[in-house]
Amino acid sequence: MKTPTLHYIFDPLCGWCYGAAPLVKAAQTIPGLNITLHAGGMMTGSNRRRISDEWRNYVMPHDKRIAELTGQTFGEKYFNGLLRDTTAVMDSIPPITAILAAEQLAGRGIDMLHRIQEAHYQEGQRIADTPVLTTLAQELGLASAAFIAEMRFKSGAPTAQHIAQSRALLAQVQGQGFPTFALRRSDGHLHPLPVGHYLADIAGWKELLINTAH
Repeated sequence: MKTPTLHYIFDPLCGWCYGAAPLVKAAQTIPGLNITLHAGGMMTGSNRRRISDEWRNYVMPHDKRIAELTGQTFGEKYFNGLLRDTTAVMDSIPPITAILAAEQLAGRGIDMLHRIQEAHYQEGQRIADTPVLTTLAQELGLASAAFIAEMRFKSGAPTAQHIAQSRALLAQVQGQGFPTFALRRSDGHLHPLPVGHYLADIAGWKELLINTAH
């Protein structure tokens, strides 16, 4: 029998993934449940974009809906700071590389994801900037020099390979996008989970995970 593992397919710049952060935190409290992150690279390549008024007008209604449904906080510095900063670039690659580095160094990938989401959606920080990511890693107690070195090691091909594997898993479980959760049970069966039903029901989500795991 294998240890049950919750596979989480996400992107650090996905608003609905920020909305699902309480579900990830709830899963972290379940004894004997592993969590494995799979970053899908939503805003990479030709999908990278610079902030614009058009982008702000597009995302704000979605973000307000996410806040209403999940209770997650979107800060003033995000709505009227970052989303008005037309020099800022939305790029999933650097934060994904940072999450991989934090996981490799200290098993802190999930903590890094949570901190990146807070920095972006609450504090309006530019999470595609390496100095910002390095500061966030320091806040988690990771040594700057080691983190920067690991970021360099993970950048490029290792990050691209991770994204490709994440997208393959998304296709395998027939996920519709981000966030997608699938639980590999102790019998080895991979079971997709209907996250949409639980965004406002943490207790029900924990019950689902516990009941599905075995």
